[in-house]
Amino acid sequence: MRGIMIQGTASDVGKSLIVTALCRLLLQKGFQPAPFKSQNVTNYAYITEDGKELGKAQVLQAEACRLEPLPEINPILLKPAKPGRSEVVWLGERLEVISGMKYREQYYSKAVETIQHSLAKLRELSDFLVIEGAGSPVEMNLKKREVVNMKVAELADVPVILVADVQRGGLFASVVGTLDLLEPQERGRVKGIIINKFHGDPLLFDEGKQWLEARTGIPVLAVLPYLADHQLEEEDALSPPTKKLQLEEQEMMNSKEETYNQLAAHLQKHLDWEKFISIVSEAEKESIR
Repeated sequence: MRGIMIQGTASDVGKSLIVTALCRLLLQKGFQPAPFKSQNVTNYAYITEDGKELGKAQVLQAEACRLEPLPEINPILLKPAKPGRSEVVWLGERLEVISGMKYREQYYSKAVETIQHSLAKLRELSDFLVIEGAGSPVEMNLKKREVVNMKVAELADVPVILVADVQRGGLFASVVGTLDLLEPQERGRVKGIIINKFHGDPLLFDEGKQWLEARTGIPVLAVLPYLADHQLEEEDALSPPTKKLQLEEQEMMNSKEETYNQLAAHLQKHLDWEKFISIVSEAEKESIR
């Protein structure tokens, strides 16, 4: 399958926005991309015309791809309810409220099967899958039964780009630490690094870029400047939709279309596109062999 997975060193490093920008950029380059996030933990849900629920971020990404928001782009949605418990939404349908422990015990095999089904469905509708991970791929207490990061990259058989947020501080430790905690076969999937939310001229990070590439052997594909106001609703597990959703539908769609194009232009300006495409192409050849 031709595709890429965007993972992060932590939550809130900008994965969703980068996936949205990449979806529109790929569309502009002549591909028909499709977004995918296996499992979302958020109360920020979108309800389709036929009553299916999925994460709002994936709906925005589907819009950037000019695709209908199917449940398969976000097959598992966990909506936080009481402390330690979430409502399970499966392929858009509400199932039950369950504890995190019981969910991991009872739903793991079903989750893997559903992810495989969803990937197969999206393979029929697109020629380039853009997958978003969740949190960090090295939450060691959760790795055995995780269905959001490296397990998904394995099922889709795609390379991974690791995103780090320079604004947080500790960027070098977060990148090197994440890579060091991955299993060898997992680390082998990481083919690129993106530095996000940089304040100032990206050229000022050249020394840091060179150090990271020398230390990890992985190319830094982009140093993305911080975007103060990208005009898209942020996804947050407990936050309600923002007032932007109250705009007239056509006005909102026109505004978002402009924003998707601006995001794509921002990404293209700073992304090593040739290197990015070569990573995807090489992985696709390896997958076919």
